Amino acid sequence: MKQLFKTALNRIPRKYLIRSSLAVRPLLAIYLKGDKYTDPIDGKSFREFLPYGYENIRENALSPSTLSLERHRLLWLYLKNETDFFTANKKVLHFAPEQAFFERFKAMENLDYTTTDIESPIADVKADICNLPFPNDSFDLIICNHVLEHIEDDRRAMNELYRVMKLGGMGILQVPYEVERETTYEDPSITTKKDRKEAFGQYDHVRVYGKDFFERLENTGFKVVQADYTKKLTDEQIERYCLNKGEIIPVVYK
Repeated sequence: MKQLFKTALNRIPRKYLIRSSLAVRPLLAIYLKGDKYTDPIDGKSFREFLPYGYENIRENALSPSTLSLERHRLLWLYLKNETDFFTANKKVLHFAPEQAFFERFKAMENLDYTTTDIESPIADVKADICNLPFPNDSFDLIICNHVLEHIEDDRRAMNELYRVMKLGGMGILQVPYEVERETTYEDPSITTKKDRKEAFGQYDHVRVYGKDFFERLENTGFKVVQADYTKKLTDEQIERYCLNKGEIIPVVYK
């Protein structure tokens, strides 16, 4: 089953994976039930998590119950334990809503919750992140995870995020980046899926971010905090929740 899942992740387009996973998820949860690893989002435990990745497959990455990845579980813990996200009234904009969060956030009575994406079948508003159909200063919190690496004009997208965020608002803007890389690598002449896969690690990425990602956010006007929440967790918790020790959550404020 694991090999079949690895094959599907590499060959099935994302929008079809989203649809099909709704039916497959309950079966996976039953098949992998155990007590070694726990998904903090729903509290369910399993003997192992599923592998995930495009070229570099990571073992024990994908939760069988919520379909969360390491970054989702880390973000959930951060929001729960370090913010008032689950208690305060907030107007939230969520880009490319992840299944691990979508239904849960939608059901929260304290949130005025809007989802947006250019192609996701579960998004409320189909929109281009570089030209958002929302007024200035609209949202208390913006969640935009693993989106900007797909956007050719990411600075314009950052400006739009800043524009629609309320003064005093907060954003979570996770991206994949290489901690040893000082400067972001991008080349607009690289346009084919094959060449982008070779250059940027994934066929639909247009850059590999370096540590200057945070400078780009600051240049947009955001105050940036590089939050390493794993420092507040024990090694046992990091292993049980299947997290990446030292992973940074980019938190921005307007």
